[in-house]
Amino acid sequence: MTISRIHSNPRLSDAVVFGQLVYLSGQVPGDRTQDARGQTREVLAKIDRLLATAGSDRAHILSATLWLKDIARDFAAMNEEWSAWLPPGASPARATTEAQLASPDVLVEIMLTAAVIAVPDR
Repeated sequence: MTISRIHSNPRLSDAVVFGQLVYLSGQVPGDRTQDARGQTREVLAKIDRLLATAGSDRAHILSATLWLKDIARDFAAMNEEWSAWLPPGASPARATTEAQLASPDVLVEIMLTAAVIAVPDR
């Protein structure tokens, strides 16, 4: 089977497709001046684009891991955005935890695995 890497650099790929699965790296916002709600929206939009490139979509997410810089402060806002974004009946296995993220201004990071359902947009 072929391994396909999407948006790669020497350190990582934004996504890797193997067989009928796509693995997304942890996605963080580009605009780090936003609050957790805004950062979550931006990260989810990035995820939509990566999933489309890989031949998947948000209805086919199998597993997600979410990290928040401050879970007590930001969990409710992040969760509202996540719930509004996720199609009804498509809830993946999920874990959310608090962590020190790669940069002090990153409040949200999301990594996931999804099923490939179509010929990729690549």
